[in-house]
Amino acid sequence: MTTEQTTSLLVGLSAIVVLARLLGLLARRLGQPAVIGEVLAGIALGPTLFNGAFSDALFPGDIQPLLSALAAVGITVFMFIVGLEWDATMIRGSGSLAATVSLSSILLPFGLGLVLALYLMDDYGTENRTSFMLFMGIAMSITAFPVLARILTDRKMSRTPLGVVALACASIDDVLAWSLLAAVVAFSGSAGPDQWRILLAVPYLIGMLFVLRPLLRRYAARRPNLRLTTTNLGAILAGLLLSAAVTEWVGLHYIFGAFLFGVILPRTGAEQLRSDVEERLGQMTGTLLLPVFFLVAGLKVDLSGLDMSGLGALGLILLVAVGGKFIGAFVGARLNRMPLRQSAALATLMNTRGLTELIVLNVGLQLGFLQQDLYSLMVVMAVVTTALAGPLLSWILGRPGDQDRPEPDALTSPAPGLEKTTV
Repeated sequence: MTTEQTTSLLVGLSAIVVLARLLGLLARRLGQPAVIGEVLAGIALGPTLFNGAFSDALFPGDIQPLLSALAAVGITVFMFIVGLEWDATMIRGSGSLAATVSLSSILLPFGLGLVLALYLMDDYGTENRTSFMLFMGIAMSITAFPVLARILTDRKMSRTPLGVVALACASIDDVLAWSLLAAVVAFSGSAGPDQWRILLAVPYLIGMLFVLRPLLRRYAARRPNLRLTTTNLGAILAGLLLSAAVTEWVGLHYIFGAFLFGVILPRTGAEQLRSDVEERLGQMTGTLLLPVFFLVAGLKVDLSGLDMSGLGALGLILLVAVGGKFIGAFVGARLNRMPLRQSAALATLMNTRGLTELIVLNVGLQLGFLQQDLYSLMVVMAVVTTALAGPLLSWILGRPGDQDRPEPDALTSPAPGLEKTTV
């Protein structure tokens, strides 16, 4: 790197951190998740405003590959943390309710996404029509577990019966959505002539779940009160990066390996270790690396040429995304006799997409499942659906801390199957 490139990179990173922090704080003051402001910061620096003058000045073309590399590291660590926070006990404790709601909130928007893809095929389709359709179905089905968890925490609902079942549903949604995406990536031929490597994903998954995970459990069991040391942190970082590299090499995306490594780390006997890992990696990732990802994602969003046809397509995308997810989750909840108001609140929470949707969309763009113009519309959908969740939840349940919420019994009584559930 030359002196000019180094200077541009450091100044640009500083601008990213400051702008993301400011807009994130502004979003929080407006009652929105910080991710909304951070995504808007990335879009603001992109070509949508002022024909990309900001991005051209701050991020010359020769340093943008460096930013993409930093963004990849950030997403790798983030997906590891998502896997680390994923807890199967939430699913087991929620009875059939979480499974029913998750399946209905995946299947309906997935099916509607396929129909929407057929309609958009002529204007926005790609050469691989099947992959395009399947990807659109997946993109409509996403729920962002981290954003949903943050909303529940802000509203002090994470330990309520509604919060428990929402987290359980989002957990199942995460696994189903990532599995579907992995299947689409595997069968799309994106690995080119080395497509045979995809067969190695099965033994790798088996080895991680049934060999490495038991070994890590035994290691944690022999060391009570296991804490995070420099050696342990180094081993965890090396493991997650290697796992991500393996899934990238076999023809899947690196996000799957990072997520899987987080899932296999021991839960019992290593609570303090997991908490320390989340804190240390989460702070650096959330402050620096994820804002870089938002910038890289925002640089690919160009809404400056949006016309009436594009607005019509955006309206359809929003209708399918919001309607499919809401109706699917609402019907699933009502079938399990969940009270009306709780069912509506759960369906609203399942519509949060946030950063998880952006990751999926970037995978689609990178692998050629999406065109640039449709990618821009889908990013808008991710922002709008996430921004709607908080206000709609306040409208349904009342604002956090309200003492005069209507129907208190319906809001506080456990849903069927959740009487003994804890988080």
